[in-house]
Amino acid sequence: MEGVVAHGTDATAFKECLALSWKNPYVLRLAFSAGIGGLLFGYDTGVISGALLYIRDDFKDVDRKTVLQESIVSMAVAGAIIGAAIGGWLNDKFGRRSAILIADFLFFVGAVIMASAMNSALLIVGRVFVGLGVGMASMTAPLYISEASPAKIRGALVSTNGFLITGGQFLSYLINLAFTKAPGTWRWMLGVAGLPALLQFILMLLLPESPRWLYRKGRQEEAKVILRKIYSPEQVEVEIQALKESVDKEIEENKASENINLFKLCQKKTVRRGLIAGVGLQIFQQFVGINTVMYYSPTIIQLAGIALNRTALLLSLVTAGLNAFGSIVSIYFIDRTGRKKLLVISLCGVVISLGFLSAVFHEATSTSAAVSMVETSHFAANFTCPAYHDAGSASSWDCTKCLKASPDCGFCTSPQNKLLPGACLISNDTIKDACHNQDRLWYTRGCPSRYGWLALLGLALYILFFSPGMGTVPWIVNSEIYPLRFRGVCGGIAATANWISNLIVAQSFLSLTHAIGTSWTFLIFGVISVVALFFVLICVPETKGLPIEEIEKILETRGLHMMFWKKRENEKRSGENDTKKEGEGDV
Repeated sequence: MEGVVAHGTDATAFKECLALSWKNPYVLRLAFSAGIGGLLFGYDTGVISGALLYIRDDFKDVDRKTVLQESIVSMAVAGAIIGAAIGGWLNDKFGRRSAILIADFLFFVGAVIMASAMNSALLIVGRVFVGLGVGMASMTAPLYISEASPAKIRGALVSTNGFLITGGQFLSYLINLAFTKAPGTWRWMLGVAGLPALLQFILMLLLPESPRWLYRKGRQEEAKVILRKIYSPEQVEVEIQALKESVDKEIEENKASENINLFKLCQKKTVRRGLIAGVGLQIFQQFVGINTVMYYSPTIIQLAGIALNRTALLLSLVTAGLNAFGSIVSIYFIDRTGRKKLLVISLCGVVISLGFLSAVFHEATSTSAAVSMVETSHFAANFTCPAYHDAGSASSWDCTKCLKASPDCGFCTSPQNKLLPGACLISNDTIKDACHNQDRLWYTRGCPSRYGWLALLGLALYILFFSPGMGTVPWIVNSEIYPLRFRGVCGGIAATANWISNLIVAQSFLSLTHAIGTSWTFLIFGVISVVALFFVLICVPETKGLPIEEIEKILETRGLHMMFWKKRENEKRSGENDTKKEGEGDV
């Protein structure tokens, strides 16, 4: 909580978090119940990547229009932008718990609409409702957990929200695989999302409001009752006093005006610098390309040369599993290593991984299988893709040129040696079946390549580096870096920036890969990752184990601790004190 420096967090936080499940399960109950919001976030992010493969099969307008595919993915993000913006106001006006309940209701309604959608327009409406719920939950869940957690294990508990996000993504891929052969496929995939929303709604009805919000609203006795459930008897009075002093100070500073606006926020130096760090992290989290991987992972795998939908989903499960594993690593290291160091390590790995992916897709494109007039003539004359038939330089065509020539073109080749010349044909269900009936493979998204497994390796490396750092730390920093009075509004601004960035990336990825190629698209993300690395080094302070007041002092003096791998003096002193106390205890 605020006002108390967490001694020894770097060595004991993870162990204490595990011990807490035995000593005081109430805190974990609060954290995991609120963290289901992260599960909703993750499930929605992951499920659409698989569902999209089958939506394209059912709705032909979606299959032929890249922009419509991007819209089905990104309209949830557009809803999340509005949800995150409204969520900041709801959090400060009605409380963290109420905001989560509203988010669950909206998500449930959206899941029902999507599952019953009879056309792409209604499907997009359902995606908007789901997005509204996800946007609210994305900034409220870590805020609620942070305000109900002891400072010493705050990072580890907020990281559980990140774990549930990645767990939700992994779960979505499992459910996608489970329903690939069920009637309705994508309807089940999208409709199941309503169940965790309903579960969280019920759990949150049984839980209290955030103690910090209650204290700020003058409901001190209610806040004290909750704090006594969170802290041991010897700690609770110190925490109550620290919270009282912090809230009283902020009320005194802002009693002249209760109106919060962007101009006022920017006038306050600590808030302005906090916003630069917090909002910047959220923007870079998206622009280094994570949700291209999570929204389009099966599509990316198809671009690398995997033809079958089910195989692409199965391989995507690897990346989702690694994402969940990375969030577990984050829970362990976040209070040991520190936020800033994790970000730097994460971004260095992301830069390397994106460079590797760019090189792999460049080689895959350069060695694309040729189109053969002989192979094409094996099929009926009216099966030939018109763009290939009318081309003056048809002899120089390869699979990549065939697929890029027109959305109406597909590539059919032998499964024994996918790199042998194949046929460039019209892309429709009749010709697709004709290709399969000759025991051949049918490609419409990407071309067969000997480098497909290297693309999967690159995606795995990317996720392993991204997840423990850039995947969780931006949310944790944003739950810690702002003064209590401004935390809801600033958190809403940061979450809104995250979703706007998410929308830009989600709406442009497929168009970019079509316009400039997958290799150049990943290279652009790599360059942005280098810029993000310098941003972290210059603008982001270390918040590990610090009370809000200490973070404010760092922002006020611009002491951003460039030598982040060295311990600060107060950390050294606290560590020495802990060692001394342990020694005295042994005596």
